[in-house]
Amino acid sequence: MKITKVETILVKPRWLFLKIHTNAGITGLGEPITEGRALTCAQAVKEIEPYLIGKDPRPVVHHWQAIYRHAFYRGGPILTSVLSGIDMALWDIKGKALGVPVYELLGGPTRKRVRVYAHAGTVPAMKAAMEKGFTAFKTGPAKRRPARYAESPAEVKYAVEQFAELRRALGDNVDIGIDFHGAISPATAKLLIKGYEPYNPMFIEEPVQCQNHDIMAEIARGTHLPIATGERVFTKWGFREVLEKKAATILQPDMCHAGGITEVRLIAGMAEAYYASVAPHNPLGPISLAAGVQLAASIPNFLIQEQVSLGEGYIKQPFRVREGYLDLPTAPGLGIELDDNLMADKIGHDWRNPETYDVDDGSVVDW
Repeated sequence: MKITKVETILVKPRWLFLKIHTNAGITGLGEPITEGRALTCAQAVKEIEPYLIGKDPRPVVHHWQAIYRHAFYRGGPILTSVLSGIDMALWDIKGKALGVPVYELLGGPTRKRVRVYAHAGTVPAMKAAMEKGFTAFKTGPAKRRPARYAESPAEVKYAVEQFAELRRALGDNVDIGIDFHGAISPATAKLLIKGYEPYNPMFIEEPVQCQNHDIMAEIARGTHLPIATGERVFTKWGFREVLEKKAATILQPDMCHAGGITEVRLIAGMAEAYYASVAPHNPLGPISLAAGVQLAASIPNFLIQEQVSLGEGYIKQPFRVREGYLDLPTAPGLGIELDDNLMADKIGHDWRNPETYDVDDGSVVDW
């Protein structure tokens, strides 16, 4: 079997899909994307294409090592994301060639179904999602303006009261995580976390900028709430520091950024040694979700899978949520097929990262 063609497709709302074609008629799917840099990623795939063409796609780990290490300047969000998407597609091909789901190639299933959560910030939105089968959610700190380094008591109180209202309305059987998005200062993060503690959020995600593992570890020591991080951490080397410093007990590697299935499985093994769980990050498309489900099915320390699209309008058989879970796919490879007819009106996009500024003084703020 040989790789014959590598194809990237810009897909609304902000995604980049990858197809790796072979002379055996098998096509592998991946998502080689860094949000807001889709064209850059597509060009990076084009630069890796000469390595791939003519190669047997099945030695997946060998290809991961070659693409990562032969770059000389290793890592970074663009190249690691592109490698992640290629890795997904190669696993997809291997599973299809052998007629089994990817999780069977990783040792077989460790569970019968995979729990997922939805994004929602209001009581009506969460209740509507519950009617669709969801039992877990993620929201952000309620705020009336961008957070300041030293926040006022009124804004801290407002954020806590808004979350308390979610808890009162939905009850204690629903899990709700809070994503600070790395946009809160260490001083304000500590105040907010103390306020949230009586209402038991499922986790506090990226309470401070994710590169600041020392401060995140300090915050983790000061609360009983689980700290989660990882969407902007890449490869086993990045997560090693998180674990060694005890900065988080929930790791959130993104299948499209952290190194793909090959690398995230290793990250999960490292996390298990530290008694940490894995909740893969995924604000992207159904190929990323499919890769996350395969990974979740094959590791013992999986917690929950993020998703923003179950694949309606993109894949032939979208995922279905039942009682908060997805059933394990049984089709070979990643277990999905793109529906080119449904996708016809979603080709192409020019999505850019939001540019946000403080309403009072015009300074740049994180989003």
